[in-house]
Amino acid sequence: MEEPSGADRPSLSSPQAFGGGLIIGALGGLVGLGGAEFRLPLLIGLFNFAALEAVILNKAMSLIVVATALPFRAQTVPFGELASHWPVIANLLAGSLIGAWLGAGWATRLRSETLYKTISVMLVVIAGVLLLGHDARADGALLGGAPQLIAGVVAGFTIGIVAALLGVAGGELLIPTLILLFGADIKLAGSLSLAVSLPTMIVGFARYSRDQSFSVIRRNIAFVLVMACGSIVGTFLGGQMLGFVPSAFLLPLLAAILVISAAKVWRH
Repeated sequence: MEEPSGADRPSLSSPQAFGGGLIIGALGGLVGLGGAEFRLPLLIGLFNFAALEAVILNKAMSLIVVATALPFRAQTVPFGELASHWPVIANLLAGSLIGAWLGAGWATRLRSETLYKTISVMLVVIAGVLLLGHDARADGALLGGAPQLIAGVVAGFTIGIVAALLGVAGGELLIPTLILLFGADIKLAGSLSLAVSLPTMIVGFARYSRDQSFSVIRRNIAFVLVMACGSIVGTFLGGQMLGFVPSAFLLPLLAAILVISAAKVWRH
């Protein structure tokens, strides 16, 4: 696909880039997401990036949001509490790291409308399960023992592939997995999701760096820096809001994000 010329894009230092980063970063800091499903249509529709270039830029922005959201959320969800759940993080990472590497390799070679639509349906189904079957306190894990371990690896592998193919952090799938499969509270699930997303995204990012399309970051470094600054300010604000936003509000918010993301991914 031919890359749009600079004249077809808003200014690389435009308020849209900073504002978009700020709003999506705030969402990431509050819920525990990279916000990529919202950023991807923005990069393609508003800033006119080609599909694979948008995915790579999206991955870079999501990586910044995830890396900054973790410490900004630490006042509400301390690192010590995250460390006490290291078996859950390791369980999901066992699958997601492999999935991220494979998914990033496939993304540089193919496009799959069927994949996007399947993911969209899956997001809507998860939103329904969260709203109808579980409250924000997560009454308990669905599985235990070896079945939970196997399901965690499979879920992590699938999420790693999806995250790499779409250039997302995968929080929209990780948080429901942590709530439903492991029985985590939604605020804890958000931070655990970020802890799993960060190394998963680094692996996918490393794989993308081997493709020539990765040069889009160097060509648009000013744009990346402006949106990154907005994202960091946003994740700080979202992390501060986490302390006083009720958990009962976050679950419906996550379900709404899943449905909106499903619509955007379907259109994409």
